[in-house]
Amino acid sequence: MIRRLKIQGFKSITELDIELGLVNCFIGANGVGKSNILEAVGVLGAAANGTVDDESLLRRGVRPGLPRLFKSSFQDFRSLPHIGLEAIGDTGAAYRVSLLNPLESPEPAWSFKTETLTDGTATLVSDGVRSQGHLNPKAGLAALQMVTLAPESPATRLLQQLQQFAIYCPNTPTLRGLIPDPQTRDPVGLAGGRLAEAVDDLRAWSEANDSDVMADLLGLVDWAVDVAASRSVHALLSPSVSRTQEVLKFTDRFMATHRNELTAFDASEGVLYVLFTAALCLSPRGPGMVAIDNLDQALNPRLVTALTSRLVGWLSRAPTPRQLMFTAHNPAVLDGLDLDNDAVRLFAVDRDSNGHTVYQRLLPTPELKAKHHEYPLSRLWMMGNLGAVPNV
Repeated sequence: MIRRLKIQGFKSITELDIELGLVNCFIGANGVGKSNILEAVGVLGAAANGTVDDESLLRRGVRPGLPRLFKSSFQDFRSLPHIGLEAIGDTGAAYRVSLLNPLESPEPAWSFKTETLTDGTATLVSDGVRSQGHLNPKAGLAALQMVTLAPESPATRLLQQLQQFAIYCPNTPTLRGLIPDPQTRDPVGLAGGRLAEAVDDLRAWSEANDSDVMADLLGLVDWAVDVAASRSVHALLSPSVSRTQEVLKFTDRFMATHRNELTAFDASEGVLYVLFTAALCLSPRGPGMVAIDNLDQALNPRLVTALTSRLVGWLSRAPTPRQLMFTAHNPAVLDGLDLDNDAVRLFAVDRDSNGHTVYQRLLPTPELKAKHHEYPLSRLWMMGNLGAVPNV
């Protein structure tokens, strides 16, 4: 698991040093830099994979832009020539890079100024390697070093987690299968494509491990008694509707038995977003590091509270170690977070008087607990007691 993240000179972030947990929620007004924190990890993941260019960034859900938009630019801040990024794992392994790209005449691939990889005890890739003229400055050395590392090495696990990282931002048409996902991945695409296949995998894993995951998921949706992937849905779909090979099929508890089956085209969109999140957290093919931008979109407040309350349990039960970062705007998200659990981290993100992105971890202090005894966290946020509210 990534325990600590350092960002320097990236977009609205001049300098940030943040300690992460298993579940990490970022709240704040629009435009304060929540997504920039996620995108910094996306850039670091591309570097860990050996190449930082538009294709590698899009593959990770990072918004494309000119190099001048990736580097911090403030009236009171002298921009650094490079972007500095570092991730430190809970075993002490660390990966650090500084990246360059000309502002006025950008090149397709960014250059590595420096790159460091340690396994917690020994340095495997060292600073200053770019001074050696025979090396390609646009190719990362850490990715090449992985072939010589043991699979169980802390450095290997850290690099793999970074390489797998992506920012997911689902939308309803893609979740329904109406439009293709431009960035397909396992178990689901960045916009929610291939959800039916992901649910099928999740259901198979649940049955093989005698898990109650599917029952728990259906418990979040009061109208459905079953959900499965199916290829035989000709009687349920208009022939004029384009669709993927597999389609989700729901069984409605209230409808007559001979007409109680719905597909993702007809079902409430809320259940699709819940299934999407569950697949990322629990699927055997899920990545080790997941980010969801706007996890709360399209969800009823009570449903999003119930969803967030399950995140720690889902990640703890995942077949492979998994960590989650997400942004949210719905106050009800907070009511599902147990701040007494150190695995759960809530960060209030804001901009200081100079426009720099800053954050504060909200801890269950005696003062906050006293207020929480009277009001839920959602209400405290709306009242301005937690910060991270727009100045409107």
